[in-house]
Amino acid sequence: MSRLEPSMSPDTAFFWEGAAHGRLLVQRCGECEALRHPPRPMCPACHSLSWDPYEATGRGEVYSFVMPRHPRYPGFDDPHIAVLVELDEGLRLVSNLCEVEPDDVTIGMPVEVFFATFDGGMVLPQFRPAAPA
Repeated sequence: MSRLEPSMSPDTAFFWEGAAHGRLLVQRCGECEALRHPPRPMCPACHSLSWDPYEATGRGEVYSFVMPRHPRYPGFDDPHIAVLVELDEGLRLVSNLCEVEPDDVTIGMPVEVFFATFDGGMVLPQFRPAAPA
């Protein structure tokens, strides 16, 4: 079974279009410049409806993770590591952690984004252990 496509809306289209071009985009409030993710129409800090896309560095650390084992999740390879990444910008993003053995994953592990192409050309941001700086 192939991986399900994420749901897209007018509020999230910029995020998925950015991913298709290898860019990790989040929203930045047009008034107070607060960053936010997941995308939404109104700034939770100042209630402005104005925003623009901001390109995040894609670097951060593992804030939390889980390895679902049973039942097997369709469209994902085993082992599947679901990760909550805290980006350097202070935002948290749910994704997958790849290119690491499950026993080597730790809270606080430095990670970086990469973009993987799946069935039908769907591009999703994924994370892997960060290369040494």
